[in-house]
Amino acid sequence: MIMGHEVVGIHEELGPVMVYPCWGCLKPDCWACASGQEMICPNATEAGLFRNGGYAEKMLIKNRSYLLPLGNLDPVSAAPLACGGLTAYRAVSHTLPNLTKKSRVLVIGAGGLGQFGIQFLKLQSDAKVVAADLSSDKLKRALAVGADEVASPTELDGTFDAIIDFVGAQNTLELVAKQIARQGTAVLVGIFGGRIPFGFGAVPHEARFMTSIWGTQGQLVELLDLANKNQLKHSVESIPLANAQQAHERLIAGTVAGRIALVP
Repeated sequence: MIMGHEVVGIHEELGPVMVYPCWGCLKPDCWACASGQEMICPNATEAGLFRNGGYAEKMLIKNRSYLLPLGNLDPVSAAPLACGGLTAYRAVSHTLPNLTKKSRVLVIGAGGLGQFGIQFLKLQSDAKVVAADLSSDKLKRALAVGADEVASPTELDGTFDAIIDFVGAQNTLELVAKQIARQGTAVLVGIFGGRIPFGFGAVPHEARFMTSIWGTQGQLVELLDLANKNQLKHSVESIPLANAQQAHERLIAGTVAGRIALVP
């Protein structure tokens, strides 16, 4: 199978496009696909995971509606929006209805997704955004992309009206349960396998705990519009598709500053 689920390319009629990666089964009796929520389709067939993806010179798309015009966005720098950007965008969307100028939001994990999350929160709300990470370099980057404050996890105090956990480890989930305010919204994105008890007394009263995965086709359209109107800050390095293995080795070694885009 061909890998690659964050894909941009050129369509002969539509021009530069982004591929919506959350391919559902598209069966008429599938409630998830029928409601536009293909990312939670029980029989999903996502590009690069279950169907051939973008590590190629050409790619077969099963549904033309999955091709979304890029507008004025540079194809290489836009590529990470298809997954990293979209996932953070949806996670942030869960918190927005209850945020005010007095709200405090905690973003746990200031890596690629966390940095997107910080920017989306600042663009779409007046809340105070705090970023937490163990890496001093990532905390510096969090400030550079708009975080109001940064801290290591052990330095946090007070509660937060919303928390987005882009890590999902045992210690970060325990931090979420400790720092979320009553009636706050806690959104789990990271997949590091943490688990916490749930029940009366185990978490603050009426706090909402939820997971969030990828995003809808409509949300990707919204995100591309947002990116066309605002200069998002993220670094993307372009290297030839033939060097894909080298890119993977650098990712494993932790020597990639942002994202790598493979270009045929």
